[in-house]
Amino acid sequence: MNWHKFGYTFALIAATLGVLAGCDNSKAVNVPAELVDIDPVLTVRKLWSSSLGGGGDHLRLGLQPVVVNGVLYAAGHKGEVLAVAADTGKNVWRVKTRLELSGGTAVGEGLVVVGSVDGELVALAMADGKQKWRHQLSSEMLTRAVVANNTVIVRTVNGQLQALNASDGAVRWTFEGTVPDLSLRGTAPPVAADGAVVSGFDDGRLVAIEISTGDVLWNVAVDTPTGRTDLDRLADIDAAAAISGRDVYVAGYQGKVAMLGMDNGQVWWSQDASSYRGFGLDDSVLYLSTARGEINALRRNDGNQQWQQSALLHRGLTAPVAVADSIVVGDYEGYLHWLSKVDGAVQARTRTDGERITNAPIVADGRVYVQTDSGKLIAFETRPKG
Repeated sequence: MNWHKFGYTFALIAATLGVLAGCDNSKAVNVPAELVDIDPVLTVRKLWSSSLGGGGDHLRLGLQPVVVNGVLYAAGHKGEVLAVAADTGKNVWRVKTRLELSGGTAVGEGLVVVGSVDGELVALAMADGKQKWRHQLSSEMLTRAVVANNTVIVRTVNGQLQALNASDGAVRWTFEGTVPDLSLRGTAPPVAADGAVVSGFDDGRLVAIEISTGDVLWNVAVDTPTGRTDLDRLADIDAAAAISGRDVYVAGYQGKVAMLGMDNGQVWWSQDASSYRGFGLDDSVLYLSTARGEINALRRNDGNQQWQQSALLHRGLTAPVAVADSIVVGDYEGYLHWLSKVDGAVQARTRTDGERITNAPIVADGRVYVQTDSGKLIAFETRPKG
């Protein structure tokens, strides 16, 4: 296992515990909000579930399912990768990689791509799960890759963004990002559009690279780390950016949420924010989960806040995902919460298997799919109550 990022994580934990130890023990610090009874306006129905196996520790793995053409692809920490019918959960195929998987699932160019804690990248055939190729990366992979333009692009914890041929896994180019002495555990998934890939880095920079050549199109500091201590200067971008048309949206820890131009990286607006979970978009609003557990609704065109929901403070929320007239988030106890897009009011709640939900749910054809940290994969649908 590559311990590069683990060292940073342990340093962060130790420093944080030191701060807490110096506080007045009579004062509660970051106590998760208790869930209060609600009068649900939505009925939540579980459609099916499947198990992939997971880990007992909170490893912040980047294992998130994806739905393509009615098939859901997912990977578990114990090495299984599967494809199931998204509507019924019926197995299409299931394979064992014999790896401790930590990043996935990326789908495209006929491939399903996953990565391990030891930095091994595996490409499987979408049709039947048979292995196409493997490639040894320079470090652990903690997030999904992206597959576009006959290329697999991977972000590793040592700051590398690397492009490989989708056909055989041969390296095409490598970009070396800066990794500060102290950073959060996690990496931003690369996202691709219009022949370019965009990824955030641990020093608060967002970079756009031309996929075909590896040329840097722009490299922008979304927020400059400041402060007296390493903790104060944490400015990681660990959440995925989002590309919508010619606009790019990004959020960082102890930094900014911002909109940039895809053409040149120019910042059109920014607001102070702190998030390592990320955000979701609909046509006009950006929904952000902050590091404290607030959910903020910001207008996409200017960043002005529409509402804030604080009922889920310190519950380790995932990024919000838009579904119909709601947004849905998961939390550290395995609950899913549906909130109104209009004002953030809690509309419904359901529990999965009681295990933490690290990665955001996904939405396809009006259904919500979630993978818990134990490896449980569950599909839900909602309808107005009554």
